[in-house]
Amino acid sequence: MKGFLEDANYSIGLLDEGATLADVIDNCIYEHTHTGKRAFYVGDLGKLVKNNIQWQNVMAPIKPFYPVRCNSTPGVLEILGTLGVGFACSSKSEMALVQDLGISPENIIYTNPCKQASQIKYAAKAGINIMTCDSDTELKKIARNHPNAKLLLHIATEDITADEEMNMKFGTTLKSCRHLMECAKELGVQIVGVKFHVSGSCKELQTYIHAISDARCVFDMAEEFGFKMNMLDIGGGFTGSELQLEEVNHVIRPLLDVYFPKESGVNVIAEPGCYYVSSAFTLAVNIIAKKTVEYDKLLPSGMEQTRNDDEPVFTYYINDGVYGSFASKLSEKLNTIPEVHKKYKEDEPLFASSLWGPSCDELDQIVENCLLPELSVGDWLIFDNMGSGTLGEQSTFNDYQRPLIYYMMSFSDWDEMQDAGIASDTLMKNFFFVPSCIQLSPEDRFSTAA
Repeated sequence: MKGFLEDANYSIGLLDEGATLADVIDNCIYEHTHTGKRAFYVGDLGKLVKNNIQWQNVMAPIKPFYPVRCNSTPGVLEILGTLGVGFACSSKSEMALVQDLGISPENIIYTNPCKQASQIKYAAKAGINIMTCDSDTELKKIARNHPNAKLLLHIATEDITADEEMNMKFGTTLKSCRHLMECAKELGVQIVGVKFHVSGSCKELQTYIHAISDARCVFDMAEEFGFKMNMLDIGGGFTGSELQLEEVNHVIRPLLDVYFPKESGVNVIAEPGCYYVSSAFTLAVNIIAKKTVEYDKLLPSGMEQTRNDDEPVFTYYINDGVYGSFASKLSEKLNTIPEVHKKYKEDEPLFASSLWGPSCDELDQIVENCLLPELSVGDWLIFDNMGSGTLGEQSTFNDYQRPLIYYMMSFSDWDEMQDAGIASDTLMKNFFFVPSCIQLSPEDRFSTAA
């Protein structure tokens, strides 16, 4: 059941009722402690099934197109493909990945805002016609290399929160849309719809109201130029929380019913990425080095009055970092906190600590400060919600070893797929039975792995 990220041959363990993901993590840590202490993921693919059901219950008929860059591991892509989810690809390699799953070109959109000419040609050859565009430079490039392209004009959304001010922005203005339509007419390029994106960090749901209203203006503008628009892409930004999903739906549903009713023939799609995969993966890392640092070099906020000067402050180095699974830490805050795997007493003292990756690079800081019991080299830390932005192409900096992946699914989720008739024969070949881990001796654990 072990497999590297680039290995298309993988297997999925079916958990008996007596087995839990916590048992799987325990077993993997036991195994790795004796064979090399390598970082690893445990992926609960059943959560993808649950999240898809939740999407259908709340957001239907908006069709999800999963952004492959969020997590391109084979188990994720094949499960989502089996569920009927479309794919949003940003590169040739991503398009090739989903095509290898047998996904039809109609269910693939090319969303990179800055496309290479060679990759546009690849999309044209593969029959992937729907792609986004936000400038006349991109428009001319597409016209030269993909005469059958069907464009979604990517319009900008308002900057609502300060957190977004430093992010790279894409999207054109309403004023520029008219210019792009004039260019498209001259070049003979089809424009079939509009795309916008609202960041998951945006707390103001009014942004959706403005974006959908702007999209309606672009649709009206397109009629003047004779374009027949039939697609609206409301982007990503879905965090995975059912509450957030319902809040977004509550805001956008009335506007969609008014501006893009069913009889208009406009297909509304979205690009939920971390919504599907973030909570599905747990990462386990091992402490490879430890240092005691001076009091004033590392002190968590709020500890000044409560901490004694003679208490140690610890720096821990782990076998994964920003050049691997924590790459997103370079551009955004870590949305998970470390948990200590080993058991410790409730009244055990906690110490100011920081966590660093293995590269010895000053950028390779994972957690600036946190409170942990005193740990030793060889101890394990667990990070939840590590499924998004962590499992794509990764650096080989300092001979970094990619974590292994253990895919799991409960019998109830597997039955759900079977009952819905969405489990292909090819996918079913990847499953194997895992008895209750409690009933297995250490020597027998995972002996049934394919």
